[in-house]
Amino acid sequence: MENPEQPKHVRRKRYKGTHPKAFHEKYKELNPDKYTTDIAKIQEQGKTPAGMHRSICVDEIMEFLNISPGQTGMDATLGYGGHSLEMLKRLQPGGRLFATDVDSIELPKTEQRLRNLGYPADTLIIRKMNFSEIDAIVAESGPLNFVLADLGVSSMQIDNPDRGFSFKVEGPLDLRLNPHNGQPASELLNTISQNKLEEILVLNSDEPYAHEIAETIIDKVLAGEKIETTTHLRNIITETLGFIPKAQRKDEVKKSCQRVFQALRIEVNNEFDVLDKFLEKLPDALASEGRVAILSFHSGEDRRVKKSFQRLFREGIYREVAPDPIRPSAQECNSNPRARSAKLRWAIKA
Repeated sequence: MENPEQPKHVRRKRYKGTHPKAFHEKYKELNPDKYTTDIAKIQEQGKTPAGMHRSICVDEIMEFLNISPGQTGMDATLGYGGHSLEMLKRLQPGGRLFATDVDSIELPKTEQRLRNLGYPADTLIIRKMNFSEIDAIVAESGPLNFVLADLGVSSMQIDNPDRGFSFKVEGPLDLRLNPHNGQPASELLNTISQNKLEEILVLNSDEPYAHEIAETIIDKVLAGEKIETTTHLRNIITETLGFIPKAQRKDEVKKSCQRVFQALRIEVNNEFDVLDKFLEKLPDALASEGRVAILSFHSGEDRRVKKSFQRLFREGIYREVAPDPIRPSAQECNSNPRARSAKLRWAIKA
């Protein structure tokens, strides 16, 4: 006789073939604490397990930040918490790390993971907020000895088809870092003008076929076609670029898909405006000799960081800035291909 107090065992849904392919079927990768050996094997193959994220340029960032016990710092983009964990190790005893993120889905998971490792609320202070509000953090923390901002999208966001960040798998065309706030990309595409869409594709990702892609999308919308999914948009881009010679077409379509999704993500999350506000507030947030490191992943971000750092250096607000961006090592790029586009810039306040 069954005990009514015992929860009923639910059999795991089976998948087709010998290995799970869909994100939600990858039960081992989605339970890394339980399947540590399997996770290690996946990482050794240069892959990122589903639902996880591998932090980039960790050694380079930690070497520059030169964190000491008792300092106060900020991880402006908490994400999976890999960078934060390394900072926390160096801050003890007596240090404090403030961390912010807008992702209402991943933030609670990361917080629980770090709390389970023994970092209490008075050592690790987590706030669900945009890093452009760094002045609100400083009102609570006081001047910061160091700040890190990793501007990349986390792997767990990209890999989850429900988030709509990847053109490779079917999912809702969302692209919001906080899916409970703002306008999804599908809604944007179904209401925008052709000129504005073309402008977004050029300014946000330097898309060479911006005119052709924007024209096709708006023609379809005006004809009553609703663009609601990632694969629908990918198919439209593929159709639009059918004039490219067959030998180059596959590669060009892939690059344009990457750029279009990037441009839409930047737009729906207002990423450039957020970064500009953060960069303007940053000097007032740093203590004297405070250090900031910013990891960017495309030219639009890197240009903003570079120009801000150089301008403030000329004005004497920063005493030193990175002469050139630091790139991930060849070894890191081989083991984690998502690191290849990363650029790290740093500055030290006077």
